[in-house]
Amino acid sequence: MTFPDFFDQAPTLTLRDPLAAFLGSSEGGLMTYCYGDAVRLAGHSCPVVAGAYLMSRAGLSWLYEDELPERGNVEVHFRAERDEGNTGVFAAVATLLTGAAAEAGFRGIGPACRFRRRDLLFFGASIEGVMGLRRRDTGKGVLLDLNTESVPHDPRMASLMPRAVAGAAGPAEMGTFGTLWQDRVRRMLLDHADDPKFIHVYDWSTRP
Repeated sequence: MTFPDFFDQAPTLTLRDPLAAFLGSSEGGLMTYCYGDAVRLAGHSCPVVAGAYLMSRAGLSWLYEDELPERGNVEVHFRAERDEGNTGVFAAVATLLTGAAAEAGFRGIGPACRFRRRDLLFFGASIEGVMGLRRRDTGKGVLLDLNTESVPHDPRMASLMPRAVAGAAGPAEMGTFGTLWQDRVRRMLLDHADDPKFIHVYDWSTRP
């Protein structure tokens, strides 16, 4: 499998998963996720996948500051319903990084349901941001918004995209389309990962 080179240059996320430590899946439960993991999950690379990846990373960094984020210890809330727009894609990537799952998620181990991931993913939340994360141990919360328009398409996409979507573009045009599409993702990941105009991060002080 050959990904664009910039996938390896994108920011990574290292966290600790107590369930992985408990089951001996990784030493100390430490795991590092990269953008390629999100692409493998989604099956494609686009501004939504990149945005979801960077928003989750930014939210976890806010919640844990100098600590390692703890996978499975975070609730994830979305303002939209699960079948609205691209919410499902956002949620899938957020689940990958946080462990938070909906009603079909891992129920936990033993009578106390240790390491439970089920019922930590919520939709239709009364929040101002696109997504909210909340630590289960401290209650500290963060809200996140995404402004993809702050990283615009290459101007050539204005004429090229309609032809690509309609199936009218030739091989050379489709090659250019893919290159320009991924270049926008590259700029998001490498040039704007911590840009507050792209990802707006702010305190969520009130419980839902």
